[in-house]
Amino acid sequence: MFLTNLAQVFKIEDLRKKILLILAIFAIFRFLAHIPIPGIKPKELQAFFETFRMLGILNIFAGGALERVSIVMLGMGPYITAVVILQLLTMIFPQLEKLYKEEGELGREKFEQYGRILTVPIAALQAFAMLTFFSRQGAIASLSFFDTLVAVFTVTAGTIFLMWLGEIITSQGLGNGVSLLILAGIIADFPSNVGTMITQFRKFLELNYPFSKILSLYLLFILMVLFIIYGVTIVTEAKREIPVVYSKRIRGRVMYGGVSSYLPISVNPAGVMPIIFALSLLTLPSMFIGFFSKHPGVLGKIAQELSLILENPIIHGVLYFIFVFVFTYFYTMVVFDPKTIAENLQKSGGFIPGIRPGESTKKYLNETLKKILPFGALFLAIIAIMPTIVGSITKIVAFRFLVGGTSVLILVSVILETLREINAQLQMREYEKI
Repeated sequence: MFLTNLAQVFKIEDLRKKILLILAIFAIFRFLAHIPIPGIKPKELQAFFETFRMLGILNIFAGGALERVSIVMLGMGPYITAVVILQLLTMIFPQLEKLYKEEGELGREKFEQYGRILTVPIAALQAFAMLTFFSRQGAIASLSFFDTLVAVFTVTAGTIFLMWLGEIITSQGLGNGVSLLILAGIIADFPSNVGTMITQFRKFLELNYPFSKILSLYLLFILMVLFIIYGVTIVTEAKREIPVVYSKRIRGRVMYGGVSSYLPISVNPAGVMPIIFALSLLTLPSMFIGFFSKHPGVLGKIAQELSLILENPIIHGVLYFIFVFVFTYFYTMVVFDPKTIAENLQKSGGFIPGIRPGESTKKYLNETLKKILPFGALFLAIIAIMPTIVGSITKIVAFRFLVGGTSVLILVSVILETLREINAQLQMREYEKI
């Protein structure tokens, strides 16, 4: 079925052009990821990223651009941060909430424009902070004021260019451009992970591991990867379907409504954002501690002790688990608004059987969400720490983007969304032939 659809896609000229354009944009992104920032001289970047594991995770999303200190080293991070900040601000400013939720497509376009504008200062601040951090840790050579200014300007321009490429992809109607660029960055790490697997196999042999044990560890790793991907796919697609009935209405001689439908509530309505929030919260202390770890005196010793505590795998795992669980509840409150859903249902003449429209519907949706949200939060929290669990069991540290965390959620959700968009395009063309 999949191969048949794939063959059909490349037979249709319009779809073929769209896919080839998206692949060309991916190639441009990968090319940019290998262009270093002018004036930057890397010293011990590899050792630096091995020390700060959290930055290693961020590096995966940038497709390795961060460890190369390239002109697109921040990837789509600043844009995502800008959008998240604006979404959070809707809880504080009613006018912004109205623009985002009530003014339709035009309001969404204005909201997205604000996100683009906010991306510029965020990208500049993140570029300056990251380059200063690299310099103080000795990962890159010290920068003069002029070199720093040029580097910040270059990285900011690189982020804006990526944002523009993402919008071109979105306009093709085959999925969200930002998500697809992040997907391209994650998949780009595949070849280096194959090399890591081979290197690790040699290390096992050097440590006199029996061949049968090495084979069993690799088989166990593959089985765990397949099980995790299958579990993520099931939960990503899982929905609680609430029946909705639309009352009959007569306008002139035409009768509307009188049909039954359902309102789907995802088991994981927050998506990958709680993990991103948790990663950001865990990364910030490490960066601040890094600024003071080489400081002489008491301040430096305190920073070093705190660094050891945060780098402890058990403490890190527990904090990560708790943050993801809590942020799942927090972000769901931002993206899921039972009051608005209840009002929209009432305006369109829809109601949930046995539930009165309005306030009662809002309470029912809240109660339903409270029942399924703990499962979604627990699922996200477990997925977030799976790379650590799999690594401790199998001793294999390669392909971390397939065993858990934000990466596997993005891979599954983006691939499923893209396949749905392609199928919709194919069905639309089949319908036009009839």
